[in-house]
Amino acid sequence: MMTLGRRKFLRLAASAAALPALRRSARAQAPLAERLADYADRLRFEDLDAGTIERVKAHVIDTVGCGIAAFDEPPVCICREVALASGGGATVIGTGRRTTPELASFANGAAFRYYDLNDAYVGGLSGHPSDNIAACLAVAEAEGASAAALVTAIVLAYEINCRLIDAFDVTTRGWDSPVFSLPAVALAAGKLMRLSRDKLAQAVSLALNDHIPMGQTRAQTLSDWKGLADAEAARNAVFAATLARAGLTGPAPIFEGRKGFFQLISGPAEVDVDAFGGGDNPFKIHQCGMKTYPAVIYSQSAIVAAIGVAEEAGDFDRIVAIEVATTRRGFQQAGSEPEKWAPDTKETADHSLPYLVARAMFDREISNDSYAPDKLRDPRILAFMKKIAVKEDPRFAKPDGNAPPTRVTAVLDDGRRVTREVTSMPGFPGRPMSRADIERKFRSNIGKRWPSERTDTVLQALWALDRTDDLRTPLGKLSLDA
Repeated sequence: MMTLGRRKFLRLAASAAALPALRRSARAQAPLAERLADYADRLRFEDLDAGTIERVKAHVIDTVGCGIAAFDEPPVCICREVALASGGGATVIGTGRRTTPELASFANGAAFRYYDLNDAYVGGLSGHPSDNIAACLAVAEAEGASAAALVTAIVLAYEINCRLIDAFDVTTRGWDSPVFSLPAVALAAGKLMRLSRDKLAQAVSLALNDHIPMGQTRAQTLSDWKGLADAEAARNAVFAATLARAGLTGPAPIFEGRKGFFQLISGPAEVDVDAFGGGDNPFKIHQCGMKTYPAVIYSQSAIVAAIGVAEEAGDFDRIVAIEVATTRRGFQQAGSEPEKWAPDTKETADHSLPYLVARAMFDREISNDSYAPDKLRDPRILAFMKKIAVKEDPRFAKPDGNAPPTRVTAVLDDGRRVTREVTSMPGFPGRPMSRADIERKFRSNIGKRWPSERTDTVLQALWALDRTDDLRTPLGKLSLDA
């Protein structure tokens, strides 16, 4: 029997111990697309703790409810009609019909996002990672993937989307945040398609190279496209994964290249993929908040503050000025353009701090009805908005709460100032919605579309999503025709 000498044994043992560090070092030097692909390839359902699986189901329920609520809205209907012109293996939610995975991603994503009531992540920028759920559901169904694979893909999409939001500020160069959904969905869809690590990297390159969205989507008067841009990113990313599976290659290195993402879109950035969720690192889905109001993320605390100011100030005729202090991004997105003081579309109004503050003060609420045409033309609101000024407060650059903070101050005719500052919101990190809260919001979104008993059955099926044997069963329960 062969034996090892002590020195040789120690050298081999030291080499074995160094292997994980060497692998990490090699990964750190690889192109970013390859590092993201490696992370996607390595992530397993077994890496997910029970709390993360619970959050996935909670966000799916919240997102689906938002989509059902918007089912009859004209832009959503247009997207659905276009999608249903083709056949395929992925359900268009709210119907009993199917289309291709990429078109189902688009139609369902459009519905999920339309009311701007689905979840949000706030880093240096903000995004809606739940927009990516539509693609995960569509590809998982079409591929016959397991529930475990679906849950893992959703966690992956959230992780990639949120981590890239943390790493890049593309808006300073005029680009739009759905750019982060391109690699997130390409990797999630590719994982559900069981692509190799190399093909996952190709999917990222194919998705990014030709589909960078412009920031005009969220500037000046906002159009239908504001709620559809992320759905379109998902459609492109699913198609990119499909092309990669067939063997097509994409431009590389897509991030670091001479005319790649860093050079043309974002500027240089460090992305520590080894810090992504898994092991001792928490997953980013836990840092995503669920909205109370159907409005831009930067207005959630403003609405609460405005209602509080209105209740204390009393007679609105005595108010001579309203001062709204917000974050840098809140000011840029919702308080820096003249169109926000005369919103003539729902899309502009739900991204207008002047309108949302005024409407919340008058109605003590913001709902989907707040954007009806007669509400947008309300002369009382238009006159009151002239009293409102919005400014950035540099102190909010380092928030001490769990949501983008806002301070609303009413100046009265006798010089008295009534102020409310809100820095924390229920449903956001550290204060997640309970199952009861999530079900209450879901029922509110569903309204009277179904009898209460059927809603109970739907919720039961969605809470058991991680244990379902066939994804078509819970998706079939969502048909409004049944």
